[in-house]
Amino acid sequence: MSAETATTDLATLSLAEAAAAVRTGAVTSRALLDACRANRARANPAVNATIWIDDPAAEAAAAAADAAVAAGAPLGPLHGVPMAHKDMYYQAGRPCSCGSLIRKDFVPTTTATALARLSAAGAYVWGGLNMAEFAQNPTGHNRHYGDCHNPWNLPFITGGSSSGSGAALAARFTYAALGSDTGGSIRLPAAACGVTGIKPTQTRVSRFGAMPLSFSLDNVGPLARTARDCALVLGAIAGHDPNDPTSADLPVPDYTAALTGDLRGVRIGLAETYFLDGADPDVVAAVERALEVLAGRGATISRIALPLMNAVSAYGGIISRVEAATIHAEWLRTRPGHYSTHLSGRMYPGLAIPGAYYIESLSRRGPILRAFAGEVFGQVDLIASPTIRTRLPTLAETDIDHGPPGTEERFLAVSANTRPFNYLGLPAISVPCGFDPNGLPIGLQLAGRPFAEARVLAAGDAYQRDTDWHARLPPVVAPPMPAAREATP
Repeated sequence: MSAETATTDLATLSLAEAAAAVRTGAVTSRALLDACRANRARANPAVNATIWIDDPAAEAAAAAADAAVAAGAPLGPLHGVPMAHKDMYYQAGRPCSCGSLIRKDFVPTTTATALARLSAAGAYVWGGLNMAEFAQNPTGHNRHYGDCHNPWNLPFITGGSSSGSGAALAARFTYAALGSDTGGSIRLPAAACGVTGIKPTQTRVSRFGAMPLSFSLDNVGPLARTARDCALVLGAIAGHDPNDPTSADLPVPDYTAALTGDLRGVRIGLAETYFLDGADPDVVAAVERALEVLAGRGATISRIALPLMNAVSAYGGIISRVEAATIHAEWLRTRPGHYSTHLSGRMYPGLAIPGAYYIESLSRRGPILRAFAGEVFGQVDLIASPTIRTRLPTLAETDIDHGPPGTEERFLAVSANTRPFNYLGLPAISVPCGFDPNGLPIGLQLAGRPFAEARVLAAGDAYQRDTDWHARLPPVVAPPMPAAREATP
């Protein structure tokens, strides 16, 4: 085995494995960093997952982490693990573009609570990852920093808006990455790139220091290789934060303790209403096979109809458009030419939506959630669906700035199955459950009751104990890099 191969192999460790190896002294933090950099050098020119990189700071952090291990100092659960995050989390003194031209030179003076808590757990940051402009598309397009490409098949979308987070994880040059999720932006890149991502319950994680998109729908959460990895990160970042008065003041459970592999007594319902509308048969088949695996772990599987989905979809769309337009109102007036075409087309109409419609959408949220929960969670504990209901489209097929008629429909269809859980505020995870005929990942989405992250993670972990989709490597990290495959008609 060559030295380069041995180094790169470390990058295939899960976050849990990497953190344990550093704590025990089996591996140095610098070796993990070098492994990530080796894969980054190999894959990033093709996938374009980064916006900025700070190797000198990462090297200094790795050296400090290794010195702490040698000195027998107290170590956090993520000690010495290198990470990179979606470039919308503020870090004092470091750039934060938000994927935009407007904030190209923005340097925050504060640090996001989620990043501060990861640092307290022992992790460190080596760079900022590509993302949709101001986190506002589900595909991975970015006119300012270049589109992000899928590591499994380069012409295809990565999912968005946390596109770089999904691609960097799949290409094995970060062990975990924060994303944000306003309409699916954690779960979509997790599904499209063959990794795992969880959107927590609304308010479970502080949003302080994270670029806002929609006050009522934004969520902070992790993408990682496995459900266990996500549990580790979520356990580190969850909990009340005085800097974010909307964060829930509830105890944070030990999420990893819930990962027993035993699903006896857990009722899972495959959502047939709305979530399978227009779904591709091979995607549905992969999800049904995944449910069989969960049944083998003791879960009871049924098919369920979901109520009020038209209202959920309509009200969520109104809220996101109005709140995004409100946040961007000043720049829309003073710097309109600095937005990409599709982003302007999304936000300006938000200024014209009547206030009564917005207030109605907010005021109906609680009653709809109570009715939904009473009808659905009286029957099942978890709702199952495809994360993305169709085969992944290409970047060209979803380029709404330049595409032919029908492009916008394909663009919006990408996030159709994730958006409802933002309006409802429910926790939801995406885990890889197969591949489509183009060699691209398929995601299984599991959603639960408010603050039932432990159960959602437990189901994802149980599934991954009996499958290896999450462990497979994309072509971009196996030299020589193959030519991109053509799409299947």
